[in-house]
Amino acid sequence: MQRSGLRVTTAITGLTLAAVTALFAPSPALAAEAVVLAKGHTDAVDVHYEDGALKLKVKDDTVSPAVVRDPADVTFQVLPAAETTVPDLPAFTFLGAPGSKVWMLPQVQDAGLLWPGWNTTTLKSGVFAGDRVSLSLVGVDGPGDVTLFDTNSLGTPSIKFRSNDGLPDRLDVPVHTHAHAGWVFSKEGAYTLKFQADATLSNGTTLSTGPVDYRFVVGDLQPGGGDLSLSITGMADGEYQPGDAVTLQAVQSPQGALTKYQWFSKKPAEEDFTPIEGETGASYSFTATRALNGSQYVVKLYDGAKVVATSPESWLWVAFPPEGSRTAKTVTATINAADGALVISVDPEHRNVTLPAAALSPAGDRWESSGALQPVTVTDTRAAKPGWTASGQVADGFRTEDGKTFAGGYLGWTPSITSQGTQQGVVAGPVSSPYGTVQAQTGLGGSTVLATAPNGRGLGTAQLDAALKLSVPTDTAAGTYTGTLTLTAI
Repeated sequence: MQRSGLRVTTAITGLTLAAVTALFAPSPALAAEAVVLAKGHTDAVDVHYEDGALKLKVKDDTVSPAVVRDPADVTFQVLPAAETTVPDLPAFTFLGAPGSKVWMLPQVQDAGLLWPGWNTTTLKSGVFAGDRVSLSLVGVDGPGDVTLFDTNSLGTPSIKFRSNDGLPDRLDVPVHTHAHAGWVFSKEGAYTLKFQADATLSNGTTLSTGPVDYRFVVGDLQPGGGDLSLSITGMADGEYQPGDAVTLQAVQSPQGALTKYQWFSKKPAEEDFTPIEGETGASYSFTATRALNGSQYVVKLYDGAKVVATSPESWLWVAFPPEGSRTAKTVTATINAADGALVISVDPEHRNVTLPAAALSPAGDRWESSGALQPVTVTDTRAAKPGWTASGQVADGFRTEDGKTFAGGYLGWTPSITSQGTQQGVVAGPVSSPYGTVQAQTGLGGSTVLATAPNGRGLGTAQLDAALKLSVPTDTAAGTYTGTLTLTAI
């Protein structure tokens, strides 16, 4: 029997000394710039149901926060490093003669290649007949054949779409599904893959996206298409509220190996852009204040000392604070109005964490998946500097819609400090390994420290993160599990 991979969606909320905010799951922002995606995770065929219509989009997780794109704005590049040969195994003859060259984006993530999949997690239960939609590959235009297949835990392949034996090919996909497969191209060059989604509403109404073009380039980009451009994503179209977290991301198109950046800002009263000290990574995070209203930001990409690309300006707009109210983002803990406040917050774009489909561990005795918590901000304005501790816990475990469960202790983390003030003294919490992988450790089933600031320190704003690791026994039932990670700061 084929076993589907586990996917865990961890919804993040926060608990404070005074109140708990409502939990919700915002959609990623919609981006409109043309990009080339060549490395990292993307839900290439991302199914949405909006305003009574079925739509196909691209969820781009190669940037943080993730953005949703129109397929017309995306070129998917299968890098030359994807070249491999067809194995000399009878089960894989559908890919061609043994030893022949193919270019494959594998089912299991390779950090040096693109990792595309399909996704129906935005679709709600009860909307569609049978709680499923159909994805079809209805056409392929290109120099070679295209095959999508996956393998079960024993390595047996299962073909999902294949162009050389007649199209369309149709795949029924349940809602709440996030899946990956091997994407195999038999020759280098430019391809257009036409995908289509179809569904029947619970009232009998039929819906279809019609054929939607997806552009792939196998090998190097075509002449004239390889000029490097740099853009900034993550800036809201409207106004931020004072105290909101802002996370900007530099996006190369096409993606390349260069990783040296410098962020620059220009405030309204300044004549020129000035470098932001210490901000040399692909992302830049800060807190919106009214004083920053009208500021501009650019980022430059370097090859050694040479600037090879500069982004267009990105403008920040910050509203006046609502009269008679406090500024609160995600979760606010008020100690005393006269003594300052302790605030732990999660940007709305980061309140959903989706781990990749679980794969067998090297020892073959666990289903495992890894991901990132994404930024958590702690701000302490208390003049007394009593210190603080930020912790997390998945107290109620994980559950599928049909009632299957496993304990929160099977999720662990390795905390880290992304940024902090020079005198803040914040220290990352200890590694907490998933239950059953390290003796006497119980993961996030109990309250586990993310970071601490000692007495006399902690004043200012710190950004925290953690590498997440899920590890469950192999007899865990397959399904889509959701848990709530509660964050506290005291």
